[in-house]
Parts: sequence; structure tokens; C-alpha cells
Amino acid sequence: MVNNGIILGVASILFALVLYATGNHLSPHWSVSIINAIIFIGIIIYGIKQFKEANDNFLSWGQGVKIGVGVAIVGSLIVVIYNYLFMNFIEPDFMNQMMEIQNQTYLDQGLTEEQIEAANKMTSSFSTPGIMAAVGIISYAIGGFIVSAIGAAIMKKSEEETY
Repeated sequence: MVNNGIILGVASILFALVLYATGNHLSPHWSVSIINAIIFIGIIIYGIKQFKEANDNFLSWGQGVKIGVGVAIVGSLIVVIYNYLFMNFIEPDFMNQMMEIQNQTYLDQGLTEEQIEAANKMTSSFSTPGIMAAVGIISYAIGGFIVSAIGAAIMKKSEEETY
């Protein structure tokens, strides 16, 4: 669980660094989400599969979910630490740059200055490090639960099924 969580966190960070190095971190292509999902799903399923193989090819649904959520949470802790370092030391102006892009999108959609200002105020209240860390960990845990619940349901095998 821990090893695969570390792999998930490091793989996510490496992908984020590639996006940053290529200048695609502010407005990424839609395919970035697909690649992130493949990394996330692949490493969680791989972790469940490793556990099953180490357990004489037996796996209960609950064990699979526990492993998958554990991998996701360990990975999320690493990613949250990276995001904190990124936004405070590597690219301290990142949030301002994202707000500018979002404001331009709002202007293109025809929102007034007052509406944009209200949206910015709401966004900035949710952009504190603590809230961003909590949302990151919770979203990884929920995603990990969904992926592992499906994966464990497909891969489960109990001793009763072998007789």
C-alpha cells in the first residue's frame, strides 16, 4: 500500500513537472486529465493485483478497497506536499496567474466586473493551503474508493470459490 502510494505520488509529481517545464501547467489540454486518470487508475489496480498475488491469489472486496484507498491517500499526501511547495516556493505567482486566466474566461462569457469580483472573492476563500490540502486528500480518497471498489469487485476471489 505504502510503496504503491509513493509510486502514485511520485508519478503524479513527475507528470506535473513535465507540464510545468513545457509551459502547459496553466491551461492544459484535455488529454492531461486522461493521462492523470490512467496513472491514478493503473497504479491503484496494480497495487490491488500485487496484494492478491502475495495473498495466494485470494482477495476479498473489502481488502481490495482498503488497499486501493490506502494507495490513493498515501499518494495524495505526497501530492499535497508537492503542491504546497510548488505554490509557495517554485511558482509563488501560480494562483494569480490562474485567476487571470479564469477572469478572462469570465469576461469572454459576458460576466460583469462585479460578478467577476464576487467569483474571485469566493475562489480566494477556498484557496487557503489547509482547504486545498483537505480537498486534495478527500478527492483522492473518493477517487481511490471508486476505482478500487470496481477493481476489487472484478478481481475478488475467495477460498470458497476454489472448491
